Amino acid sequence: MAKAIKVENLSKAYQLGQFGTNTISGDVQRWWTTKILGKEDPFHIIGESNVRSVKGKSNIAWSLKDINFEVQQGEALGIIGQNGAGKSTLLKILSRVTSPTQGGFKIKGRVASLLEVGTGFHPELSGKENIFLNGAILGMRKHEIKHRLDEIVDFAGIERYLETPVKRYSSGMYVRLAFAVAAHLDAEILIVDEVLAVGDAEFQKKCIGKMGDIRKGEGRTILFVSHNLVSVKALCSRGILLENGQLLSEGNVNDIIQLYREGGVNNLTEQNWEIGIDAPGNDKIRLKRAAVFAENKPSSEPITTADNIVMEFDFLNQLDHGNVDVTVDIFDSEGVHVTHFGMICDKENGLMKGLYRTRGVLPCNLLNTRRYIFHVLFGLNQREVLYRHEEILIMEIEDAIETRGFNFAKFPGIIHPVCSWETKQIQQYEN
Repeated sequence: MAKAIKVENLSKAYQLGQFGTNTISGDVQRWWTTKILGKEDPFHIIGESNVRSVKGKSNIAWSLKDINFEVQQGEALGIIGQNGAGKSTLLKILSRVTSPTQGGFKIKGRVASLLEVGTGFHPELSGKENIFLNGAILGMRKHEIKHRLDEIVDFAGIERYLETPVKRYSSGMYVRLAFAVAAHLDAEILIVDEVLAVGDAEFQKKCIGKMGDIRKGEGRTILFVSHNLVSVKALCSRGILLENGQLLSEGNVNDIIQLYREGGVNNLTEQNWEIGIDAPGNDKIRLKRAAVFAENKPSSEPITTADNIVMEFDFLNQLDHGNVDVTVDIFDSEGVHVTHFGMICDKENGLMKGLYRTRGVLPCNLLNTRRYIFHVLFGLNQREVLYRHEEILIMEIEDAIETRGFNFAKFPGIIHPVCSWETKQIQQYEN
């Protein structure tokens, strides 16, 4: 079978903090070594792997380091790993959005990418005009795009807004149109990042089905990044596991998912940041703290099924009178989407600029005994995405002693309700 993608010794380094080598002689040495001699950057060699939880000594961090793998034509490859493992960086390099620091890759065929909400769209153009723009970028002729237009619009389900500039689209509408364009135009390779998580569950299922159809029916190659391991397992036959920018393992997707689960992600029940440009967020929203804990218990004690679960997010709002909304998605360790909820912080007046704490409480005896991963999204007017942070919190729920009864094994299922039971005699039995 022909190779569609071959990645060899691929590495990507990022400069942390101040750019340059801090000396003129160092800058000249870098230019001479890399541009004239064609050798490695001597200042990148001191770089460290991208371990976020450990303070490094170098200002060079390797987002990817010595990645090697191949993808056969018509194959669907799942790419999994923790937040910050290098998954999105890898896809951006293969989509030619950014270039590698070292190594290289070969791709046979045209590539359609779906990386971030709105990527590849011109905000001032209508949905219809962006369809033709994307088709032209892929090298398609106008009549070829026209032939696919009705199919794209029908799949995206946005016919009413086809002539509306996409800058007025919600994030969900963006994703619907972007995926429809990428999936239906003539590209041999489809690259899809976690962006599908923005869409609703029905549309996600529709997308997975479509990708399966084009892989089997049209022989197209798919690279798929998702935290939803159920979707990865349904679509992909092979997988690779990234950890701190390095390829930890590759092989059968079921084996890779099992390795990911067994490797485990340590509980991450609280994170704190100093407010500044290094804090997660952007010029509209910056995170200062995220925490999940059992109500009315010391943080050192485990969270159990009998506890009310408190979530708190401290954030710096830099918008004036903005109707900021906070949305939380909870997934279990197998990637099952457990629940989705949120609120508008101040519906009447909007938030003034300042530091805020939003707090939510999940009732006890709701979630079952297992590991849960939290994603948080800050939006504006429930339409515009301001900032999204995946895997911001990770917690393990243990079984409460008082609810165990005679069963000391973990209960199956997602929820762990305590039901009110009553037994009474309704008729006396006589021989």
